Amino acid sequence: MADLAAASASASSPPAADPGTAMAAGSEMSPLQKHVAFFDRNKDGRIYPWETFQGFRAIGAGIGLSTVAALFINGFLGPKTRPGKFPSLLFPIYVNRIHKGKHGSDSGVYDEEGRFVPEKFEEIFKKHAHTHHDALTSNELMELLRANREPKNYAGWFAAWTEWKILYNMCKDKDGLLPKETIKAVYDGSLFQRLEKERASKKKGI
Repeated sequence: MADLAAASASASSPPAADPGTAMAAGSEMSPLQKHVAFFDRNKDGRIYPWETFQGFRAIGAGIGLSTVAALFINGFLGPKTRPGKFPSLLFPIYVNRIHKGKHGSDSGVYDEEGRFVPEKFEEIFKKHAHTHHDALTSNELMELLRANREPKNYAGWFAAWTEWKILYNMCKDKDGLLPKETIKAVYDGSLFQRLEKERASKKKGI
């Protein structure tokens, strides 16, 4: 009877959370987690390459860019965020461990735990927004990237260049400027949702 009761209790209990994806009880997502969570299309705490692809397509990227982004991003971040010692050939990115994937030569707007640092964000425009105080030109963006380079951190240089160039090419305005509010929306995780809604409205002809 005891065995039957135990089996019944086990069957009625919810499955244990995957320690690699579970968030601490009562915790909120960090800004960096919110930044990547858009690409977790089924909200299971893991982002697979096909979800990265789907996310890029949802915000208006072409098939070629979406494919390259999925391969590059998951190939780079998957192993860094995966808990344990064993790799996965599916290269999932673990949302709750995304801070482990931070690379060097970045802007420093996210700290080591993935928190948003307002002073570092404002510093971008104080130092590099020479033409307009609330936007970056293409040349100013390249100046930002050069200023943040760490010696011999080639992987970080390439990652930062790729991230910012994709953002600039997709979100620059008609004057070739990358607005401050757009950059802020990247950091707080709201830009991707906005772009997806705008694309969906255009497809419906609204």
